[in-house]
Amino acid sequence: MSTSSPASSPAPQAPGVLVDAYDTLLLDLDGVVYLGRHAVPGAPEALRKARDLGVRLAYVTNNASRTPGAIAQHLSHLGAPATASDVVTSAQAAARLVAEHVPAGAAVLVVGGMGLRMALREHGLRPVTTALDEPAAVVQGFADNLSYGLLSEGALAVSQGAWFVAANRDTTMPTDRGTLPGNGSLSRVIATATGVEPAVAGKPEPPLHRESMIRTRAQRPLVVGDRLDTDIEGANRAGVDSLLVLTGVAGPLDVLTAAPHHRPTHIAADLSGLHRPAAGVRRGTAGWTCGGWTAAWEDGELALTGEGDSVDGLRAACAATWEAVGDGQADEDAVKAALTALGR
Repeated sequence: MSTSSPASSPAPQAPGVLVDAYDTLLLDLDGVVYLGRHAVPGAPEALRKARDLGVRLAYVTNNASRTPGAIAQHLSHLGAPATASDVVTSAQAAARLVAEHVPAGAAVLVVGGMGLRMALREHGLRPVTTALDEPAAVVQGFADNLSYGLLSEGALAVSQGAWFVAANRDTTMPTDRGTLPGNGSLSRVIATATGVEPAVAGKPEPPLHRESMIRTRAQRPLVVGDRLDTDIEGANRAGVDSLLVLTGVAGPLDVLTAAPHHRPTHIAADLSGLHRPAAGVRRGTAGWTCGGWTAAWEDGELALTGEGDSVDGLRAACAATWEAVGDGQADEDAVKAALTALGR
């Protein structure tokens, strides 16, 4: 959608399709490009088309468990254009953050996988697995084989004064089997045991966005994601445009009731929205219109009428709702009837 919220700047006026206004796509992975082992339908094709138009693709993920090379291999297998240099992970952001705060060559206890260990080595740090090595920091990232023993070593090191850093705070992660616990949930083990809250490198915190900008040299980036609390909030905090796709975590009700810092610049059903004109959401005498839909706030509730593309209806509904609530948040009961009109 091309209407802006208090938390986002107006979208550039693209002469053709949405992607024409940007030089770099900063793409989330889980829920945007793939779900577990399988590609989101149409995502690889949309990304190949964007690359062919000369747009730089950067895959920016909060998942710190795998190396950039492994992620790129997975993407290539799914048909998405990717090399290791196109991948930016929260492990890389965490490693840079730690390297800026501890002595060169320092021991860092890794509560996570190979992605974190490799990223730390690239910054001249020494990954270890026990508190007996007196690490200067403890870095935790998601790993599906994370053990109680390693969590215990991390807790011991943090209790002894090591700086605690989490690659990300995602409480959940979408997969092809459903929603599973993420690193944010797992990091609560050490935080609860020690009473020490971690510094966070991943979205929506600044370190991962900074890492992405350093690596891509983007001038006009578009953040593309499926989560309001990481992808969209991170974009708003960085002052750049965002596109929310409805193929992962966030759904229509989440967007309609979003706080200002969670409101996206654009909304699309999936990545194919990159190759369509930016949605024309307009304020008229009857309310906000988009496509064949009109939305207005009447007597404390959202009224939505029309037909056509349901995402156009959602865009109009968001514009009317966000205008009505301003810096606040809409109550779920006030917008649910409109979702019924959208068939959602």
